[in-house]
Amino acid sequence: MQKLRFLAQKEFRHILRDPRSLVIVVVMPIMMTFLYGYAISLDVDNIVIGVIDYDRTDESQQLIDRFYNSAYFSKPDVNSESTDPETWLLSSEAKAVMIIKPGFAGSLRERSDFSLGMIVDGSDNTVAAAVQNYASAVVSKYALDQIPVGRDIPGITISTQVLYNPDLESSHFFVPGLVAIILMMISALLTSITIAREKETGTMEQLLTAPVTPVQIIIGKILPYVGLALLDGILVLVFAKIVFGVPFVGSYLLLLAFGLIYVSAALSIGILISSLVKTQQVAMMFALVTTLLPSVMLSGLVFAIRNMPPVLQGLAQIVPAKYFVTVIRGIMLKGAGLGTLALNGLALLLLMAFLMTVAARKFNTRID
Repeated sequence: MQKLRFLAQKEFRHILRDPRSLVIVVVMPIMMTFLYGYAISLDVDNIVIGVIDYDRTDESQQLIDRFYNSAYFSKPDVNSESTDPETWLLSSEAKAVMIIKPGFAGSLRERSDFSLGMIVDGSDNTVAAAVQNYASAVVSKYALDQIPVGRDIPGITISTQVLYNPDLESSHFFVPGLVAIILMMISALLTSITIAREKETGTMEQLLTAPVTPVQIIIGKILPYVGLALLDGILVLVFAKIVFGVPFVGSYLLLLAFGLIYVSAALSIGILISSLVKTQQVAMMFALVTTLLPSVMLSGLVFAIRNMPPVLQGLAQIVPAKYFVTVIRGIMLKGAGLGTLALNGLALLLLMAFLMTVAARKFNTRID
């Protein structure tokens, strides 16, 4: 019994002397609880909906206010004057667009039938279904409130058209996003062990004495993995097309260009982790914690970022997967072009440049 106690004390001292293990043991459960507790929400609310009002009457404005004052819908962040609903949906500024044709107010007064138009982004099947249900509820309640008790309620219906995923297949929504998660995880894992492996095998000294700069070393280590990561991405896309029937209506070259930027950012994260730790095992654990969890929870893959607390919404802005999920869904399902996705591409470029710069600086510190 005493021997067991000594062994346990020895192992406990080793744990206390290894701050990296302590970080994983203490910080990881807290991080997971925080993220899962706040980010996971099965409630579909605050759905961004645009409105094109051709009626321009007090009654139509009241209906619009009913939508935006409900718990279900919210206004787009960007005020668009476009009369083309697909412009809103392609840029992901809105998940749906309601069209109020002329004659709405007259139909209310005459208690005659009227049909509202609703164009829905079907790339997110859950949100698309919720839009139709919530919109019907809001319109029905509005029509009921406009008519005195005992009078016939006008038949205001919503004529819905679902774009990009008319059958509301869930695989069309999830599979493109999974490509982003897989690329991030694999890329970071691949490069997280590179410098750590040099340290463990004792070849770091040879690398440091070579007539190259830290930036050259990092780029040289990243380049082979870029091809491997892109090959992984292509394999997943082919699998998605053949097995799940996910459509690809956009440009392959445009997705490849964005993929190169995204993969470079992911590989830079792995290099940065590899520069900070000493062993491959720790590097792999850190790579999983810092890429997989944020990429799944804070990218919009499953849970809407708009419904998260402000702190998590802010953290999501520095997660590369957030931008690439939007890009790959836009290109594959909507056929979005460079003009529509330019801001996401710029964000990925800035993140890639920042991560590569930090990785080079940290590696330079190791040399000194």
